[in-house]
Amino acid sequence: MKFFIDTANLEEIKDAYAMGVLDGVTTNPSLMAKVGVKGKEAVHAHYKAICDIVDANVSAEVLSTTYEEMIKEGEELAAIDPKIVVKIPMIEDGVKAIKYFSNKGIDTNCTLIFSAGQALLAAKAGATYVSPFIGRLDDVSTDGMQLVEDIVTIFENYGFGTQVLAASVRHPMHIMQCAAIGADVATCPLTAIKALLNHPLTDKGLAQFVADAKKMEE
Repeated sequence: MKFFIDTANLEEIKDAYAMGVLDGVTTNPSLMAKVGVKGKEAVHAHYKAICDIVDANVSAEVLSTTYEEMIKEGEELAAIDPKIVVKIPMIEDGVKAIKYFSNKGIDTNCTLIFSAGQALLAAKAGATYVSPFIGRLDDVSTDGMQLVEDIVTIFENYGFGTQVLAASVRHPMHIMQCAAIGADVATCPLTAIKALLNHPLTDKGLAQFVADAKKMEE
């Protein structure tokens, strides 16, 4: 399973990349605003800075909601760097835009997926990734993980090449459940990835090894 980090913070991206487990980055306008990046030129420059850190897969989201505007904006984003994946919302014009970009050989990430039907439409249009939002479904008492499982099953049934990118992943159990189900990618905060490092028995065992090593030196 691929690990993407869901952030626009360059230091967090560098930290995750240094761990040797980072496969990509997802961003959105909210994350850009969180790090104080405003204005088209600054946003494009920030995307380029992210691309300069990672090896591939930097999702850059369009702000438009009409077909013509999404095409124009998406082409501008794709021109920033070959690593850019154009992030498109799950709306009718968005599906049309995904088909356009697919025919042009430009990778896309269909975002704001909340049903298997939406994921199916995006896959048929040629999306590179679909992003079901696990945590947001959990927030409204709906099983987000079941949605991921349903999408994985449907894609396997019909041999779609579209990858399932589990989004709104909030904690390490979400990551492990996605891995068990067979999601292709999990995108999450760096804290969730680093939480996979932790186990009390590891801490206890390491403390014992260190203590025993000191005794050997005496």
